[in-house]
Amino acid sequence: MPKTNRRTLILGGAAFPLMASLGAVPRAIADTKPAVRLIVPYPPGAATDTLGRLMAQALEPATKAPVIVDNRGGAGTQIGTRAIATAPPDGQTLGFVDTAFVINPGLLGAALPYDTEKDFAPISLMASAPLVLIVHSAVPAATVAEFVALSKKKPGGFNYGSAGVGSAPHLAGEQLRKAASIDINHVPYRGGGTVLNDLLAGHIQFGFTTVPTMVDHIRAGTVRALAVTGARRAPQLPDVPTMQEAGMPSVDATPIFGLIGPAKLPPSTVALLSSAAAGAVRAGPLHQKLMELGFVPVGSTAEEFRARIRQEIDKWAAVVKAGNIKPNA
Repeated sequence: MPKTNRRTLILGGAAFPLMASLGAVPRAIADTKPAVRLIVPYPPGAATDTLGRLMAQALEPATKAPVIVDNRGGAGTQIGTRAIATAPPDGQTLGFVDTAFVINPGLLGAALPYDTEKDFAPISLMASAPLVLIVHSAVPAATVAEFVALSKKKPGGFNYGSAGVGSAPHLAGEQLRKAASIDINHVPYRGGGTVLNDLLAGHIQFGFTTVPTMVDHIRAGTVRALAVTGARRAPQLPDVPTMQEAGMPSVDATPIFGLIGPAKLPPSTVALLSSAAAGAVRAGPLHQKLMELGFVPVGSTAEEFRARIRQEIDKWAAVVKAGNIKPNA
């Protein structure tokens, strides 16, 4: 089995060993209360799906009912996200979203079938995940500065891939292009697995990906890690500097993951769920699992998450505008 596929399977199944440690829902409760739906706007197996399943388990003590993940992938997360927005605000339907939630307003504008700030109730920012800038082993660069120098000697000679236009890895490349004033080519793919396979094969020369996805290949020397996004070095890659340490502080496409509900969710429900989610993320087995997978636990309040959503929307809208990025580009 190729290592990338194996890694995907590992991430996709990461929720299940945690179920026992988080505690099962008593049968009497499960039989008397309807299940809560947690809509994840991705197919099963993606990193957001994995984290959503972990969060579903952590929420069951607060909901006093089973929390079942409902995968609603498609249309760049719009299908599942719209289903969250249009659900009754009764606490029976929640959503688990990632950076696409805050990128899409700037990318799609009026075409977005919901208002990201008005149609949802932020509950808690669960975690962030640093991206790592990697190059194929054949690229003679060991640092960001060396890669920038090579790119300037060979304008248009380096290609990077992402899972699609407007994805966090795509916009990380845009941030790098602007910050370093280099000419690089974006190659959009239909999925992250194909990107990684082509990078490992040398068909594209560099890219941005989450640390858990590529850490085994970095350690094996198939690809070389130049820097990570975020405020701190990744524990799994302690010798790899941050983008700030590498002189590129504006390159910060760190994905975020959070719990939301439909607008008009009662404040008491928001407070209960926010407290449960934040508590589970900050300590205990869920916190440990996130750390093991390479994520940075956050566990914010609802208001902190609302402020972060506003900040992220503005940040990504500026990146999209500066790069003149179009949804069908």
